[in-house]
Amino acid sequence: MMTDDAPVRCPWCGTDPLYTAYHDTEWGVAERDPRALFEKLVLDGFQAGLSWITIMRKRDNFRRVFDGFDPERLACWTDADVARALADPGIVRHRGKIEAAVGNARAFLAVEDRESFSDFLWRFTGGEPIVNRFATQSDVPTETVESRAMSKALRAAGFRFCGPVITYAFMEATGIVNDHLTSCHRHGQA
Repeated sequence: MMTDDAPVRCPWCGTDPLYTAYHDTEWGVAERDPRALFEKLVLDGFQAGLSWITIMRKRDNFRRVFDGFDPERLACWTDADVARALADPGIVRHRGKIEAAVGNARAFLAVEDRESFSDFLWRFTGGEPIVNRFATQSDVPTETVESRAMSKALRAAGFRFCGPVITYAFMEATGIVNDHLTSCHRHGQA
């Protein structure tokens, strides 16, 4: 939907060009690539207690520090690698989250030994996106039955920083759930 030649967007993205580009091209788009899903899950874990724009502004640094979110490389990290990451001001320097990213890489590889990480995640919605029809941001939940089930399964598989609120934000970001508001120009496109 358009007004005054400017697209109507979900209000959470505001007017920051980085945020609006993310909203318009990435958020809510169905992602099925296992490595990309892993990256977004780790980044959502880093967001805990922070704003998403903080993570977005540091995303390129995260990619550099975390070896492009290559799970095989990240799973081999040593204490020295963790210390190097803790010293890098370009990322969120939180020991628990950094160590969780390493552990999550190991958990990712274990899941991939059994099934595609993508299939593992998408099964919570039957392999298809849930398309919600919310009119206002206050209508959008912070967690759902599906995000609680995904969180439980991820934790059982050895993942950390993946509670039901984090997993719901992850589901929205990766298009497992389409929570673009009905007034948003991306609702029908995502």
